[in-house]
Amino acid sequence: MIWAIGDLQGCFDSFTSLLEKINFNHEKDQLWLVGDLVNRGNNSLETLEYVYKHRDSIKVVLGNHDISLIAAYYEIKKTNSFIEPIIKSPKADEYINWLRAMPFLHIDENTNYCMSHAGIAPIFDLDEARKWSDALHKKMIEDDVKQWLKNIIKNKSSVLRYGISNEEDEAYAFSSFTRIRYCFEDGSLELENKSNPGDKKEIENTTPWFDLKTRKKIEKKIIFGHWSTLGLYQDENVIALDTGCVWGGKLSAFNLDTQTIVSVDCKGSV
Repeated sequence: MIWAIGDLQGCFDSFTSLLEKINFNHEKDQLWLVGDLVNRGNNSLETLEYVYKHRDSIKVVLGNHDISLIAAYYEIKKTNSFIEPIIKSPKADEYINWLRAMPFLHIDENTNYCMSHAGIAPIFDLDEARKWSDALHKKMIEDDVKQWLKNIIKNKSSVLRYGISNEEDEAYAFSSFTRIRYCFEDGSLELENKSNPGDKKEIENTTPWFDLKTRKKIEKKIIFGHWSTLGLYQDENVIALDTGCVWGGKLSAFNLDTQTIVSVDCKGSV
């Protein structure tokens, strides 16, 4: 069995409760995690320790909070009480080196699914998305990752466009995998609005990235998280799994083999 689970964000008790509910077996099953393993939840270290221990049966993609942990480790961003235990852990180097080697996009050639934390930019087809995931992954594992990460994080633009420059294109791809929610009609990223589409708070001429009429066809169904206000959502092209556990909602798992969804209530929140 293959199960995909939404954003954990350090909610370790909910995570283990969900694994128990789905009868997950690390010896024969596989787990996909949509990123944001840590931060905001009180048991981020325990969560990361567990995922690392069972890494042979788990596929992980990088989320924005995982990037924030890596940046804090390199003293690019400030730490906080949620991730400080990870940074102070005797195995911090080991955990961070493993985490920064995780991809931005996971494509399973044996199923009809792929996975990224926030989504795939609507101007990318699957080959283009794979190309950018590989390019960003290469940057993340290089020795000078600190300077590269510092440069890409300092781009605070609320709108990112593609085709401007190599630096801007890199920031666009980076944000499309880790931060995307809404897009403008030309595929530019609008990175401020976090509301549910049903709230009708969209900035003018924007739409959820997966609903853009000109979105390039992706041959596989995209599993993603990141958008807690969207919650559980699925159509023929995507399935969203961030059901807001860290905010007092639920933690949800999707079975790729049976297309069933199983959830547990939050066990403690911020």
